[in-house]
Amino acid sequence: MSDGQDSFDEASLTVAHDAANAFEAVVPPIVQTSLFTFSDYDEMLATYRGEKVRPTYTRGLNPTVRMFEEMLAKLEGAEDALGFASGMAAISSAVLSFVEPGDRIVAVRHVYPDAFRLFGTVLKRMRVEVVYVDGRDEEAVTRALPGAKLFYMESPTSWVMETHDVGALAALARRAGVLSIIDNSWASPVFQRPLFLGVDLVVHSASKYLGGHSDVVAGVVAGSKELIGRIRAETYPYLGGKLSPFDAWLLIRGMRTLPVRMRAHQEAGMAIATRLQAHPMVEEVCHPGLGNRLPAGLAGTSGLFSFIFHDGVDVRAFVDRLRLFKLGVSWGGHESLVVPGEVVLQQKAEPNSAVAFGISPRSVRLHVGLEGAEALWRDLEAAIAAASSA
Repeated sequence: MSDGQDSFDEASLTVAHDAANAFEAVVPPIVQTSLFTFSDYDEMLATYRGEKVRPTYTRGLNPTVRMFEEMLAKLEGAEDALGFASGMAAISSAVLSFVEPGDRIVAVRHVYPDAFRLFGTVLKRMRVEVVYVDGRDEEAVTRALPGAKLFYMESPTSWVMETHDVGALAALARRAGVLSIIDNSWASPVFQRPLFLGVDLVVHSASKYLGGHSDVVAGVVAGSKELIGRIRAETYPYLGGKLSPFDAWLLIRGMRTLPVRMRAHQEAGMAIATRLQAHPMVEEVCHPGLGNRLPAGLAGTSGLFSFIFHDGVDVRAFVDRLRLFKLGVSWGGHESLVVPGEVVLQQKAEPNSAVAFGISPRSVRLHVGLEGAEALWRDLEAAIAAASSA
């Protein structure tokens, strides 16, 4: 990891590659191959002994994938990074590399629902206990940490957008001898760089803002060479969640515009959230940029947030009346999306999932895309009016 907390360095978006092999191309090549051959016996033997590092099979190492990993490592200020076929593959590999049966994980409440389900199914069968705490209550975190193996964070958290003092929580984990992991998909490295705040590992659903075009599913973990090396050795080769060269190339393409896109999502998202907050049919808007100042380490906001209607608004009618906002999961692309809270609560999970997720049946999650704030607001305003009279 680099020394000190530098401001986000847009020069780190430059991708280094062998120009001679790419005909001086400004876009790096896609090395679309499953395997790499050797020149002779000695080279193959040296590679398998670990004396020489070079690609042998794309599931383990591919030049295009490595370009993406190095690019993300630079953005996060990490020593190394490892790409995966999905965000959940990244989370699963990172967590499973550091826990054994009988271990305990402390997690902030309102984590990403599929991470919650991973903890409640696979890890439960492994006899790994997961304890949830309010990340805003540092005393509660302090009490929960002793004896834990991992501390799993999100800030802001999924759906309800609770923000935490990531640096303070990371310090608590370090003092307790607990490895800390944070999902940084919402803020991206443009607005939050957790490794500089003392967090040990950062995971991303790269399908979201890193890719930015809704055409790739991927994940990535970043951290020290030691920790990434352990993931690379213990889970990455065997769980099969490899990142393909073409998907890595799409991510490289997407990340080159990351700062511009994030600032546009932030501006449009704040404009919509502010107007929703003033609307008489809206009870609450869950957006980190409203009200209190952003916590230390969070330098901006994205386009994803939720809000809760007052009684008297038909959420079904609201969603069906929208035209620019499309009904769909995920987020991070150009398009604006909407997800009703009641639909999420229908998915099978533990009985206390509503409490763990913090989702109200009268809530709606929005991803504010890049179609333009005025047009998006007219769409929302017309849908609220139609749903209020339904």
